Amino acid sequence: MNNSTKEEKNYFKEYSCEEFIDVLASKAAVPGGGGASALVGSIGIALGNMVGSLTVGKKKYKDVEEEIIKCKKEADEIAKEFLKLMDKDAQAFEPLSKAYGLPKSTPEEIAAKEKVMEEALKEACSVPVEIMKTCARGIDLVEVFAQKGSKIALSDAGVGATLLKSALQGASLNIYINTKSMKDRAVAKQLNQTADSIRKEYEAKADRIFEEVSKNIR
Repeated sequence: MNNSTKEEKNYFKEYSCEEFIDVLASKAAVPGGGGASALVGSIGIALGNMVGSLTVGKKKYKDVEEEIIKCKKEADEIAKEFLKLMDKDAQAFEPLSKAYGLPKSTPEEIAAKEKVMEEALKEACSVPVEIMKTCARGIDLVEVFAQKGSKIALSDAGVGATLLKSALQGASLNIYINTKSMKDRAVAKQLNQTADSIRKEYEAKADRIFEEVSKNIR
């Protein structure tokens, strides 16, 4: 990706697939695991939405059409939210990246750095929490698409659930790595518990969707 392209594009969601993969593979501080998780989440919910698209307008699914249309509208909103979170994650990480480079030669500098680091770590956790919650919303929707949507695209609902689970897990790792460095262990514990709680419920739900889809298509 040339420099002019980088200057023209201010947001990762505007990158082509190739451009995003190139910068992700580079030594650039962003995007990282959080942004990648958000992108994977957007692909996961889009697959669920595709099942809905193949359902609407079919006589066979007339009884569920109204519900599927509502689910599709929410899926559109979730996909857009994921793409926003790609860029929010990069923006939230920037203060932390700068904080790591602060001087620590004197007691005063050490104290100042610790204070800045603590705030930056909390901020860096905020977006992964949002990503996890958005993944949870996505998994709930994919479950509906899998249960009531077009059977010809059932496998895509299963793939969507799997990708959303991966995105959720990826975002959780970005929380854990930051909470580990926090001095305020009460805040760290609360953030970890939030991540653990979402994981416990929605990893299990995504696994159930996958297993049900797998059973029904084999």
